[in-house]
Amino acid sequence: MNERWRHTGHGHRPGFRPPWWPEDEPFPPSGPGQWRGVRRYFLRRVALVVALFLGVMFAANALAVALLAGRFGGGEHRRLRPFAWILGIVLLFAFVAVVRAVRGMASPVGDVMEAADRVASGDYEARVQERGPRETRRLAGSFNAMTERLKANEVQRRNLLADVAHELRTPLSVIQGNAEGMLDGLYPMDRAHLEPLLEEAKVMARLLDDLQTLSTAEAGALRLHPEPVDPAQLVEDAVAAFRTAADAAGLALEQRVAPGLPALEVDAVRVGQVLANLLSNAVRHTPSGGSVAVSARPAPGGAAVEFSVADTGPGIAPEVLPHVFDRFVKAADSGGAGLGLAIARSLVEAHRGTISAESRAGHGTTMRFELPTRPD
Repeated sequence: MNERWRHTGHGHRPGFRPPWWPEDEPFPPSGPGQWRGVRRYFLRRVALVVALFLGVMFAANALAVALLAGRFGGGEHRRLRPFAWILGIVLLFAFVAVVRAVRGMASPVGDVMEAADRVASGDYEARVQERGPRETRRLAGSFNAMTERLKANEVQRRNLLADVAHELRTPLSVIQGNAEGMLDGLYPMDRAHLEPLLEEAKVMARLLDDLQTLSTAEAGALRLHPEPVDPAQLVEDAVAAFRTAADAAGLALEQRVAPGLPALEVDAVRVGQVLANLLSNAVRHTPSGGSVAVSARPAPGGAAVEFSVADTGPGIAPEVLPHVFDRFVKAADSGGAGLGLAIARSLVEAHRGTISAESRAGHGTTMRFELPTRPD
């Protein structure tokens, strides 16, 4: 388990980061540096209030001593009375200022505490009005951003469970129906009726493997085995694996590798999985007579190698394009579970790379990802 995520029942370890928080975003939402600023300003304001309170108490004691001395002492102490009354008026205004300062700080913090209780009970709609001093406004803003993230992750969690249940329901229905039919004597236990059960079991196994790979990669716990790899070899292996499928679909499968590419320090199996996922989508969605091209060339700047898979298929709808790397996002006619591109993104990011998609409806799709030539 990642050390940043460990916690005990006695409180979080230093540097704690919740497992649900995205790897590419800082926690807390406003950034660790700004959070320290919030704490520093808040403590400074509390120290100021405490200092004012102690000053009021000290001055009140001095006032009491002066008044008592004027009452029971000699005439020379009567000259202190005007100053005592002035000091009393000043203390009154100071007391009012202290009370207002305390209320100005305590009320916004109380709002956050009340909203935190609501979030703890499962109400992710709780929000805090950003009011009061600057540091409490920033605290409220950070709390609202965190709650918004919690709400989004809860929605994603529910959608994920619903999607997994949907994807598993079909193969389970086939397996259950065929098994019950054979047990009831409706179907014979022959190859024709046993093979569908095996195929559906493989579909379920692939889905579970994909979910495990995706969750492990997104959690930052994916173990890579980097080694020097020739980019040309990665392209050649990927094209060779899909040559038969492309020929059967009537597609022209091409490979284009720029000469002199540097070796990459990557996990060849995982990068091959990325290319396989991209090629699988391209071959599946490109109509007969089209073409698919796999390329590798130096990325702009020379610090990375760019891989691309381009097809001449129908393209991706503009409203879907920004979400193609999300879980379970797929075309209506797709036979997959919608995890291939999400896995590809996670594996590329695990290698400190980037991935993107370009497409125009009716003009094909190009998937690109870059891998750095030098490890950090």
